[in-house]
Amino acid sequence: MPQSFIVTLDDHASEEDLQSAKDTARNQGGKITNEYTIIKGFSVEFPDGTVHALDSIPCVKNVEADQIVTTQ
Repeated sequence: MPQSFIVTLDDHASEEDLQSAKDTARNQGGKITNEYTIIKGFSVEFPDGTVHALDSIPCVKNVEADQIVTTQ
């Protein structure tokens, strides 16, 4: 099963920074599954066992595993 991550960029990141981060994700074997407009970011799926280094990109603020969130 693929691993899905949400990638968030810094508020000051440019459109070029966003495109570069998406290109890096693709180059590392990822598939962009959603692009967000409210925040600068996107979700990406990587095949199992794939190692990625998106959090080493200077304009990337956060990379976290996508997961189901529920309320009680």
